[in-house]
Amino acid sequence: MFYRSPRLFLRPAWPEDCQDIWQGIADEGITRNLATAPWPYTRDHARDFVSLLRDPAYPAFLLTQPSEDGAVIGCAGLADHGGKAELGYWIARPYWGQGYATEAANAVLEIARMLGHHQVVASHFLDNPASGRVLRKAGFRPTGRVEPHHCLARGEAANAAVYVRDLDEDSQMPQRAA
Repeated sequence: MFYRSPRLFLRPAWPEDCQDIWQGIADEGITRNLATAPWPYTRDHARDFVSLLRDPAYPAFLLTQPSEDGAVIGCAGLADHGGKAELGYWIARPYWGQGYATEAANAVLEIARMLGHHQVVASHFLDNPASGRVLRKAGFRPTGRVEPHHCLARGEAANAAVYVRDLDEDSQMPQRAA
């Protein structure tokens, strides 16, 4: 599956992307905010990531710039979280603070809606408030719950704020500029 947002091209990750994925995510400041990425993150981990078989109802996307060089900005997608779709994403450090995470989240939410998901959950570790701001900008609302989530890079559980986004509420869908 492919998707084009205003500044991003979302596409599957391919074996030839391993180096770019590794360069983008091999940063402890990124992996420590993800549940399933190990630290240190190696080229072998990137190779394993691109070879994963994915359920079409829970796609993952490489976030690239729609230009000739197609720079890898990060990754975003959906995972099965106890029968609910869960949003996850990471952005390479050179692209932080430029709105790419919010744009990617909105694109994945639009895809989730097209795939028939009615609700998407997400969370962020409490020591990563920037991710909470991204989720709120993408229309997620805090549930008020804080739950321990295992973090592979940290080697332990860390408290995470839980959010939810109801996709059936048209008023929550971000409006695109004409």
